[in-house]
Amino acid sequence: MHKIISIVRNRFLLITGILIVSQMLIQAAAPATWIWYPGDYEIWLGNKMNNRRTERGAFFPPFWKIDSHYVVVEFSKELDLSEPEEIEINVEGTYNIKLDGKLQFGMPDKFLLPAGKHQLNIKVWNQSAPPAIFVNGRTVKSDDSWRVTFEDKEWIDESGKASDTSATTYYRAGSGGFHSIDALPSAYRLAVTPLDVQTKELVNGGELYDFGRETIGFLQFEKLSGNGNMLIYYGESREEALDSAYCETLDKFSVNNGRVTDESVGLTYSITDSFTLENSKAFRYVYITKDEGVEYNGVSMLYEYKPEVYRGSFRSSDEELNRIWDVSAYTMHLTTREFFIDGIKRDRWVWSGDAYQSYLMNYYIFFDSQTVKNTIWLLGGKDPVTSHINTIMDYTFYWFMSIYDYYLFSGDRQFIAQIYPRMQSLMAYVLGRTNENGMVEGLAGDWVFVDWADGYMDKKGELSFEQVLFCRSLETMSLCAGLNDNEEDQAKYDRLAKELKEKLIPAFWSKDQQALVHNRLNNVQQPQITRYANMFAVFYDYLAPAQKQSVKQSVLLNDTIMKITTPYMRFYELEALCELGEHDLVMQEMKDYWGGMIGEGATSFWEKYNPEDRGAAHLAMYGRPYGKSLCHSWGASPIYLIGKYYLGIQPVKAGYGEFSIKPHLGGLKWMEGSVPTPEGEIKIRMDQKRISVTASAGAGYLYFSSKSTPKTTEGKIEKTDEGGYRIWIEAGEEVVVSYQF
Repeated sequence: MHKIISIVRNRFLLITGILIVSQMLIQAAAPATWIWYPGDYEIWLGNKMNNRRTERGAFFPPFWKIDSHYVVVEFSKELDLSEPEEIEINVEGTYNIKLDGKLQFGMPDKFLLPAGKHQLNIKVWNQSAPPAIFVNGRTVKSDDSWRVTFEDKEWIDESGKASDTSATTYYRAGSGGFHSIDALPSAYRLAVTPLDVQTKELVNGGELYDFGRETIGFLQFEKLSGNGNMLIYYGESREEALDSAYCETLDKFSVNNGRVTDESVGLTYSITDSFTLENSKAFRYVYITKDEGVEYNGVSMLYEYKPEVYRGSFRSSDEELNRIWDVSAYTMHLTTREFFIDGIKRDRWVWSGDAYQSYLMNYYIFFDSQTVKNTIWLLGGKDPVTSHINTIMDYTFYWFMSIYDYYLFSGDRQFIAQIYPRMQSLMAYVLGRTNENGMVEGLAGDWVFVDWADGYMDKKGELSFEQVLFCRSLETMSLCAGLNDNEEDQAKYDRLAKELKEKLIPAFWSKDQQALVHNRLNNVQQPQITRYANMFAVFYDYLAPAQKQSVKQSVLLNDTIMKITTPYMRFYELEALCELGEHDLVMQEMKDYWGGMIGEGATSFWEKYNPEDRGAAHLAMYGRPYGKSLCHSWGASPIYLIGKYYLGIQPVKAGYGEFSIKPHLGGLKWMEGSVPTPEGEIKIRMDQKRISVTASAGAGYLYFSSKSTPKTTEGKIEKTDEGGYRIWIEAGEEVVVSYQF
């Protein structure tokens, strides 16, 4: 017995030793990264991007509160070194180093750390860009385990003694994938690649260039020379580029003796063989007029983009649907930049409602978690909270809900810990503006948006739509509080969410109309019915099964209810219909709506589309003939709808620890595609006889129906309570199910 115990003990010690050594090797091998105060770099970078907007050559900044980075930040790390270690240091800003509280000489780019336990502190000042550091040694590396603070709250008394206590609040450092000591975060730029003009045409004494499809980037001139003025008019459409009086964006340059002056900003540049404009613009067409004294040999552009890997894919028996997916993917590519922006021509701003949909589409094509986090940080801003995000009440709620979704898709608990304090302060602001019913309604300074509607929509009083979003936001707060082991907050927000949810039906459900009314004034239901709250209540499961079916008939399939003409809300309307089993109908709606835009010549999807419009009416919005964005992020929603409701793939547990696959052909003969996950992908191919599934990570059930007893190459098929079938899918195995459609 003693011998057995000794063997077990020795094996345990051996395994423990191996695990310790392995952990040390992993720690040593993990790359160092640039770090900063969480959210600061994202806010700084967002300010640069949001303030690039121009309208007809005039600077046009955002109209909401603009925050900035902390200019002094302290970075700290507790060390326990078995031997001395030299570290390399690079810093964005002016800095000092303290070791065990003792100030070190100068600003060294290399520093020798002695063996033993130590406290390393690096304090950085940078007024123009976020303070950031990069530290790289054999085991000591800057990463998000470092602590940061913008105020150390230390003091020294008259005897020179430092304080024994501190009220400093420390956070885990922020980071964003900059793993080279020379890759300064402030120097980050999007990638560029040359693109040539597709056609050139002489029109009214000027030259019209067509680049073939919607694009964004920097116009270039070869061998620009001479003296005189040059006017450049940009257009997403031919009509816009040729309309010098009303096109949304333009440039005016004067050329004089080898120099070019940008008249809109008053800056002068030297001309090289290839002169590239400083500011990127969105366009398909460019119309150029010039004085006779100005010459150039040719026009091209540098296409500006964020390198993304298309991890999601889709193909089917329907070529029109394939084209819709391709144009959706290109639209997402164009609007995925430093952040997820709304549209590339007009705003080029980060709007929370637009971004929320971009996140969801991103999970089905790129799974770019970093850009999701960057955008959430930027939109969250800094304390104190003085208004709703983008000044829009519903956009504040989308921000909360986006964090819920991010955790479900990514499983990134660390981000939840970092962002939670910001969630607390923003929710405190929201709760401070609720009425006596515990509901939200628009107050002074609040923009209650909901949607661009082709008809009257009352924004007064308690909107059922806003209460549904508010309830979901409270549920998100409870979830995130639990992930942060904050039991008090978890109980508080859970209670508030349940109380509000219990009020929704009594307050807004109309027995006569069998739907949620649009709003209440002075606790009295108003007669208008709109689609918005009803469809959100469907897919958030806030309605009983019978109520969902009533909503389907009385609202979603009722043409007398004001129709939705923005892709923004069509996204949610079609999602609700899919949740209610109307896949064939939604498939036809996608083909009619998004296929309709392609039929009108769209090479990317628009901000708004009304099939009843004709000609130039498709280009107008906001009272301007070319105000509509013809490349808008929310136009790419077929990516999400196809991935979630036709390929049928979605996470059940955080990070796809468990997934669900409920494929639906929707009238197709066959389809195939892949959906990215944090650790790999899930592939599926389905026709009317077979379903083939492979998952590279995670596990979950494949659900399907069959008119006869199905067969499988792997695993065991089970009957479900709903009369269908399911089979458990393990990672690494291809499962092929034969069934009768």
